[in-house]
Amino acid sequence: MIRGFLSAPRGDLLHSLTVQGRVIRALMLRQALSRFGHDSLGIFWIFAEPLLLSGAVMLMWTISGLHKGHGVGIIPFVLASYSMLTLWRHMCSISVSALSSASSLLYHRNVRLLDILIARAALESFSGMASFVVAYLILHLFGFIRAMEDPLVMAGAWLLMTWFGWSFGLVVAAITELIEPAAHLVQPLLYVTLPITGAFYMVAWLPAPAQQVVMWSPLVHLFEMFRGGLFGAHLAADWSISYVAAWCFGFMAIGLPLLRVAQHRFSAH
Repeated sequence: MIRGFLSAPRGDLLHSLTVQGRVIRALMLRQALSRFGHDSLGIFWIFAEPLLLSGAVMLMWTISGLHKGHGVGIIPFVLASYSMLTLWRHMCSISVSALSSASSLLYHRNVRLLDILIARAALESFSGMASFVVAYLILHLFGFIRAMEDPLVMAGAWLLMTWFGWSFGLVVAAITELIEPAAHLVQPLLYVTLPITGAFYMVAWLPAPAQQVVMWSPLVHLFEMFRGGLFGAHLAADWSISYVAAWCFGFMAIGLPLLRVAQHRFSAH
């Protein structure tokens, strides 16, 4: 299959990529309309849904007096942390039993399960980034957040989180189809693994032994990178892009073959 793909004429390859691009855009629009409705207020929830979670947490932490600590304001810290955490959780959730939930779409000749997962991931990434930008602009306008130190680093961290969540989602999608009870374990697993996401702390705040442990988690690198781009030199942050990329390639190497097995088994039934 790969050999045939590489040896395909350039015109045919370009045409195939164009068709699949249109398919993914159509799937994104369908997913957005089915999730948020057909009216303008429904589309508004693409921006408002992730924003409400971050806003509620920021309000509670501010009222409780935890609005400052470790040299950074809690409001920008929470906005950055919960935006990334929401993206990670949603990327995992949309992959659960993805084959069963999208089975009706697979009857279309040009639609593949991989296209559906890419479209869902792209929509989650776009809506999450849009809500973060809107919240940031509002808070920056009122003086709660200083200007971003390095927007390119933040964008890179967001794209890496999208890639990481999507590649991990391949494994989730396959396993939840091959082992049905596994679908009920995904959400509890996300809660149990919260301490190793890096959402509630910076690595520099931890004791040295704990730093060595949490840095094994690729999620910690992503949170560090995103907040490092926001705060810059005002906050010590440590991350490795190559380390996260290695995890992404590893999940893809596991998830893509498993997904093919799951799809064949699903088609057999």
